[in-house]
Amino acid sequence: MNEKKTKKTGGLGKGLSALLQGSEEFENRRDLTITRNPLNFKDIPLDQIEANPYQPRTEFEAVALNELAESIKVQGIIQPITVRKLSEKQYQLISGERRLKASKIAGIDSVPAYIRTANDQEMLEMALIENIQREDLNAIEVALSYQRLLSECELRQEDLGTRVGKNRSTITNYLRLLKLPPEIQLAVRDKKISMGHARALISIENVDLQLAIFNEIIRKNLSVRKTEDLVRHGFEEKKDVGKKELKLSPEYKDLKTKLSSHFGTKISLKVEDDEKGEIKIPFVSTEDLNRILEILDV
Repeated sequence: MNEKKTKKTGGLGKGLSALLQGSEEFENRRDLTITRNPLNFKDIPLDQIEANPYQPRTEFEAVALNELAESIKVQGIIQPITVRKLSEKQYQLISGERRLKASKIAGIDSVPAYIRTANDQEMLEMALIENIQREDLNAIEVALSYQRLLSECELRQEDLGTRVGKNRSTITNYLRLLKLPPEIQLAVRDKKISMGHARALISIENVDLQLAIFNEIIRKNLSVRKTEDLVRHGFEEKKDVGKKELKLSPEYKDLKTKLSSHFGTKISLKVEDDEKGEIKIPFVSTEDLNRILEILDV
């Protein structure tokens, strides 16, 4: 007697599949004709659902939320949210915060929801993993979610890779982004530069040089390839710049900040014990040098 074999779902590890069962990613992969179990699916009043305290995403675009609200007014909620039950009439959101927020804007009274059983640790893990699967996340948001899974959920990188369907090197590349200066991380978050640009900058150990090249990327709208060439050929011999600036007095530190602001680049200032010293103004191209010379009126 021949039995039909169940087709395995590709792309999801066993752990991730189990965690996301009942969430929108998992449900989108299931046969839509499946009968919903009335014990774990129901319409829940909005005032009985509280926010997910472990939600890793804090920014939601107002325009997109309003567009979703208008769609909900016309079409209703096509994909249910996922919650966990806290008490008889109290639930906590696991996934679907955009739909929940948009539903409140739309003025509806209740939303369809899958009800899951989960403890606090599982709540955090599910929220983070679901967040990572979103296509519109920037690289810094992904990196921060990976970091939280490793630290707060006490996962090893190998286990994390299994959960999110990524190899260890990919996860490592994202985590390295968090070592960049805040200015560069913000630029990645705001999509002013790409992850490719950021990865090129990571290879530079000196923060001043990282920021100098970053400013050049912004000023000239450099491609990732040109950025890599600049890093590889234009700065390899200058990695010792700035190493002797740690002992500057408050007055000299203030002067260095003013000079950096005046010239639009990170200035290297070195002062010896006998009050002798030097000022270095780095440039990243002939065009950048000409810009500095104009400021100096040379």
